[in-house]
Amino acid sequence: MNTSAGYVLFDVDGTLIDALDNQRRVWAAWAARHHLDPAEVYRVALRTRPSETFAAVAPALDPAQCLAEFHALEDEDVRSGMYSAFDGAAPLLRGLPAGSWALVTSNYEHRVRGRFSRTGLPLPEVIVDAAGVSEGKPSPVPYLLAAERLGAAPGNCLVVEDAPSGVEAGLRAGMTVWGVNTPLPVEGVHRHFASLREAAPSILAYATAQSIVN
Repeated sequence: MNTSAGYVLFDVDGTLIDALDNQRRVWAAWAARHHLDPAEVYRVALRTRPSETFAAVAPALDPAQCLAEFHALEDEDVRSGMYSAFDGAAPLLRGLPAGSWALVTSNYEHRVRGRFSRTGLPLPEVIVDAAGVSEGKPSPVPYLLAAERLGAAPGNCLVVEDAPSGVEAGLRAGMTVWGVNTPLPVEGVHRHFASLREAAPSILAYATAQSIVN
């Protein structure tokens, strides 16, 4: 049973896993298949979900086929691409109390598991992925579902994010939101850290200093 009053909900890509180059390569490969400008496609992809990206950059293409192609490229990248965890991620996750943390990702659980296996990161009991929600970030739905599955009140949850859409999702869920791995604060965050390693002591303190006896 979890005895922590503080729960931590982590975004994955850009927060725990450094997948920026991988995402850029996957989008470039997809763009090349359709003779599109990779730089422009990636610029759009950075601020939209894949289905919205396809609609914006290739409205004449079948979105279902585009998504199938993109998923296949992502799956291949999980198998063969090079991944690394951000500095400090492994000891941070291993130091959190069991049942006190979750992953909330716009990706799919099988890819998250593959990337965590490749980088040696531990997995939590709760993973909320794109397949598990009807609305993705910046909707608060993914973070609210993670809190519900942990048995946590939103006000007792800390969201750790790097992207504006994730920050907005956490704020709309009524949670504390800390930003990491960006040189400047994302608008709205309650605290900003230039790196995950810098944030790790404060994240651990949030999850452990509020320990209670049930």
